[in-house]
Amino acid sequence: MTARSLLLAAALLLALPATALAQAREETIAVPVLRGNVTVESEIVRVGDLVENAGTAAQIAIYRAPDLGTTGSLPTAQVIAALQAHKVIGVDTKDIKAVSVTRLARTIEGKEIDSRVAQALEHRKGLGDAANLSLTFDHEVQDIRLEASTSGTMQAASVRYDPRNGRFDITFEIESEVSAARTRLRFTGLAIETAEVAVLTRNVERSEILKSADVVIERRPKAEIVGDAATRGQAVGMQMRKQLRAGQVLKLADLGKPDLVQRDDGVTLIYETTGLYLTMRGKALDGGAEGDTVSVLNLQSKRTVSGVVIGRGQVAIIVAAPRLAADRPRPGGGRPSAALAPALAPGGHAKSPGDGTTRCWPLMTTLPIGGS
Repeated sequence: MTARSLLLAAALLLALPATALAQAREETIAVPVLRGNVTVESEIVRVGDLVENAGTAAQIAIYRAPDLGTTGSLPTAQVIAALQAHKVIGVDTKDIKAVSVTRLARTIEGKEIDSRVAQALEHRKGLGDAANLSLTFDHEVQDIRLEASTSGTMQAASVRYDPRNGRFDITFEIESEVSAARTRLRFTGLAIETAEVAVLTRNVERSEILKSADVVIERRPKAEIVGDAATRGQAVGMQMRKQLRAGQVLKLADLGKPDLVQRDDGVTLIYETTGLYLTMRGKALDGGAEGDTVSVLNLQSKRTVSGVVIGRGQVAIIVAAPRLAADRPRPGGGRPSAALAPALAPGGHAKSPGDGTTRCWPLMTTLPIGGS
């Protein structure tokens, strides 16, 4: 009985290590599993990128990666065959029909390149602000894709500009996270400084009033702008001093205040002084804008007088009337009768501020407004 117990115990002791070893091996060996979507940064796709739990085969290069920033698709059967060729077997495909492989990249857009070049040229050898520079590249600038690890900013390493012909030659450098080598980008072309100007949308004649639809804002080379260019706000509502064609740049010298009085138009002559306001009809002998001095024919006296345009169809007559003896204080005190004031308005209308009434008076001989 004792011998049999000893033999059984020995058998159990021998069986335990084998059972524990098998259990440990089962726990450490994981089934390789195929991935359906793969992203890579390098130009090589490795077994470990495609298969989870690839073990020692993970670093084996198996495919060339797609172009930077693009995605490729591999049929599952083709992937499994390539894996088996490298002794990777028993891969669980999870019923995946195809594997999608995307290569990561950093994209620098064309508009960013344009902005960086303009900033590098700003205020260089007579150039103005970057926002006012118009760039024409020797080769069309398109979006550029770089390795995802190239994460540094674009730094201008070399900037050349010739003001005689506007040519530029600029080289940028970009640092990498994984390499000491820097990516270099070179751009050449033509830089022209521009300015915003008001441009006509149609042909206009002399004396025309510009409307909002007649003027647009465009950028034109600064070197082509002669004289003081007008802004859109300065042009709309103004009167043309000369004829211009559509597309021409408007200058301040081309514009003037709109005529409020036109030649040969009927106008209202206005004479105002302390205690007196007179109006008469006249005919403009000149055209003029507000503040201009024009000649007007007094239709009643047939004499020509000068006045200042104060509104549409209105001309103010300014008369430096001498001080009359009647205006002086009388020795015995008192003032001349107010009935003398209407004599200044033969055939016109006089308004007395004192009583707020307007009276008509017969034609008299004294008339400061072109009277005889």
